[in-house]
Amino acid sequence: MAYRVKTDDNVLVIAGKDKGKRGKVMRVVSGKNQVVVEGVNMITRHVKNQPGVRQAGLVRQEAPINQSNVALLSPDSALPGRVRWHFLEDGTKVRMVGRATGN
Repeated sequence: MAYRVKTDDNVLVIAGKDKGKRGKVMRVVSGKNQVVVEGVNMITRHVKNQPGVRQAGLVRQEAPINQSNVALLSPDSALPGRVRWHFLEDGTKVRMVGRATGN
């Protein structure tokens, strides 16, 4: 299945403990249907000392969340919507974000 969210997309978290937060997709975890969003789902990790690389201690970092818990934001209006594909007159396929028209 094709992923609807790609790296560097702006998204809105629509479910979970960080509901309502906005951020940029840093990474898409292929095969697990998950994305890592900047500043969302922060966890604390205990890391060992690696001489010359990093010091031991606690590190805060983003953890992956399910792709179904984010909505893609439209680049022009910054409102959440669904991804749709549109073919231009010259035959190129472009990805567009459209608002859902429901109640």
